Amino acid sequence: MLKRRSGTVAALGTAQTLAWASTYYLPAILAAPMARELGVSTPTVFAAFSGALIVSAFVGPRAGAAIDRHGGRPVLMLTSIVFALGLAGLGLARDVVGLFAAWVVLGIGMGSGLYEAAFASLVRLYGKDARSSITAITLIAGFASTVGWPLSAVLEAEYGWRAACFTWAALHLVLGLPLNALLPIARKAAPTATDAPMEVGTHLSPSSAPESQMPTVVLSFVFAATWFISTSMAAHLPQLMLAAGATVATAILVGSLIGPSQVAARLLEFGLLRRVHPLLSARLAAAAHPLGVALLLIAGPVAAPLFGVLHGAGNGILTIAKGTLPLVIFGPQGYGLRQGLLMVPARVAQALAPWLFGMALDVWGTGALAVSGGLGLAALLALLALRGS
Repeated sequence: MLKRRSGTVAALGTAQTLAWASTYYLPAILAAPMARELGVSTPTVFAAFSGALIVSAFVGPRAGAAIDRHGGRPVLMLTSIVFALGLAGLGLARDVVGLFAAWVVLGIGMGSGLYEAAFASLVRLYGKDARSSITAITLIAGFASTVGWPLSAVLEAEYGWRAACFTWAALHLVLGLPLNALLPIARKAAPTATDAPMEVGTHLSPSSAPESQMPTVVLSFVFAATWFISTSMAAHLPQLMLAAGATVATAILVGSLIGPSQVAARLLEFGLLRRVHPLLSARLAAAAHPLGVALLLIAGPVAAPLFGVLHGAGNGILTIAKGTLPLVIFGPQGYGLRQGLLMVPARVAQALAPWLFGMALDVWGTGALAVSGGLGLAALLALLALRGS
C-alpha cells in the first residue's frame, strides 16, 4: 500500500511540476519575445496572464466539487488536455485577441489542474491521512521553476517562443496525461468518525470549527494575504532589494536563496514539523516574512540574504498549509469544493499583486515593505485567532 502511494505521489508530483512550469512560470521567460512579435507591450502579456488567474479563481470551486464526486483522475486527465489546447493556442496567437483567448483556456486549466486540484485528489484518495502526501507533492513540484525557466529559455533561444509553447503542449499530452492517468480510481466511501477534524490541543475546537464561519473567513484572508506577498516578491524582489540599498549581486543572491529555502522548509515540514499540528507550523511560517521585513528595515542591505531565507522558508511551508489547514480544520468531506472556495480571494489577490505592489514600490520605495510586512503580520494574527472555546 505504501509503495503504491509513493508511486501515486511521484506521478502526481511530476505532473504538477509540468503544470506549474508551463503556465505560472511561463511569462517570466516568454512574455518579452511574445510582446515583440505580437506588437503589444510586455505588460499586456502579463495582463493576459492576470486574466488567466482570475479565470482560475472561479473555475476552482467547480473543479474541486468534481473531484469530490469523481476523484482526481478524470479531472486531472482532462486538465492535461486543456493545458495542451491552451499552450497550442498561445503558440498560434497572431494578435492580442488570440493572446487573451489562449490565456483564458490556460486559466481554466490552472483552476482545475494546479496545487488545489492535486491536494483535493490526494484527500479524496487518502482522507485525513493525506498530509504527508500533500507535503511530498510540494517538494517535487517546488522545482518547477528550476526546470521550467531554463527549458523555456533554451527552447525560445533555439527555436522561438512559439516552438516553446508547442513543446510544452506536447509534453502535457505525452507526459502529463499518462502520469495523471496513473492516479488510482477514487472509491465512494461513507464518512466515518476518523474523518473528523484533528484536535489542536486547547487552541481549536474541532466540534465547533465547522459550524462557525470564522475559520472559513480566517483561512480565506490568510491565503489571500500570503499569496499576495509571494506573488509580489516573485515579481519585484530584485527591484525591491535595489531600493533597499543592496547591490545587483546581492539582489541576485537574495533571489537565488528563495528556492532552496522553500525546499529546505518543506523538508523540515516533511520531517520534524510533521509531528506538530499544521496550524502551529503555519503560524511559524506566517511570522517569517514580517520578521525578515523588520530585519531588513532595521539592519539595511546586510540583512538582505536573511530576508530572502526567511521569506522563502515561510512561503514554502505556507504552500503546504493551503492544503493541510482546510483538511485538519474541516475534515475531508467536501474538501475539494471548500478548497476551491477558500482560494477564490487568493487567486484574485495573486492576479492583482504585481500591479498593486509595483505601484507601492514606485511611490514609496522600500516603504512598500510595510505593505507586505503588514499583510504578513495580519495573517499571523488571524491564524492566532483560530481558537475554540
